[in-house]
Amino acid sequence: MKYTNNALNIITAKSYKGIGKAWIIKNLKGNESVEEIVTLLNNNSKQDDFITIDDFEFNRNQIMNQVEVFEKSCDGIVAIGDKNFPKYKGTVKESERPIFLFYKGDISLLDFENSKITVIGLLNPDEAIEVREQKIVTEIVKREIIIVSGLAFGCDSIAHKQALIGGKTIAILPSPLNNIMPAKNKALAYEIVEEGGLLVTEYLDEHKSAMDLSSRYKERDRLQALFCDTIILAASYAQDSAERWAIFDKKLDSGARLAMGYAKDYNIPRAVMYDQSIDFDNPMFDLNRQLISEQKDITILTRKSLEEIINKITSKKTNNNDGFTYQPNLFS
Repeated sequence: MKYTNNALNIITAKSYKGIGKAWIIKNLKGNESVEEIVTLLNNNSKQDDFITIDDFEFNRNQIMNQVEVFEKSCDGIVAIGDKNFPKYKGTVKESERPIFLFYKGDISLLDFENSKITVIGLLNPDEAIEVREQKIVTEIVKREIIIVSGLAFGCDSIAHKQALIGGKTIAILPSPLNNIMPAKNKALAYEIVEEGGLLVTEYLDEHKSAMDLSSRYKERDRLQALFCDTIILAASYAQDSAERWAIFDKKLDSGARLAMGYAKDYNIPRAVMYDQSIDFDNPMFDLNRQLISEQKDITILTRKSLEEIINKITSKKTNNNDGFTYQPNLFS
């Protein structure tokens, strides 16, 4: 497993009571000595007890032992200050910036220079939605753009699987790499790595409660927005869909809604799959309709608008031989 002393120091600092991402970002640039970090922790944090260098090194050794047990599931760790720690897109407040990542696969896929599009959506899309999403992902990977998603059932899985047909994909997880969630998608996760892709997470240990797990899903949603040039919503229920359509026997997911919200906050371009002529009475497009009606910066996907998104990302001139033709209803 690949990791630096710096990465271990950052993780150890984060383990102390009251130390969050914002504190790390404000106080550490990466590659500080243990002595410097301990001084900062004692002077600029709300620790109950004075921290000694021995205390810090003991805790770091505990984390290192945990990391070593993790070795078969994880290829490495990167943290702020490491040369290969990936840059992210958009404008992000300190408390939401990533400070370390555990990974399996090709971490260079997250490089700032690589073009990436996140494709997300609901857990239970119908067959028509699946076919339309597959067409979108196919056009994206044709242009050597990496697909990012969250390994969830439904639209996430569709995006990953379609990307594997001739392209690369990144799965961002809410769980440690030795306990991939959802468990039924472990085979897909392994295939992603085998085909040159990447699994990435912010977590080394298991969640401690249902509330903790819920928070981790939200954190995963934010990374889906951070590590892309554009985010695409295939389809999703809205927050009030269950009440509006009297759907009481289904768990309506909100991950897509959160990811689209983060993208808005970060100024990441957003697009939705929607055709008024066929989707207007489908509850699975409630969030798409809501975003279109409320937010003017949302792009409705057509063949032409997807071409424009891709060309803007890749900064390449289009020509008549690039596989695109102007067919507005391609994704209907």
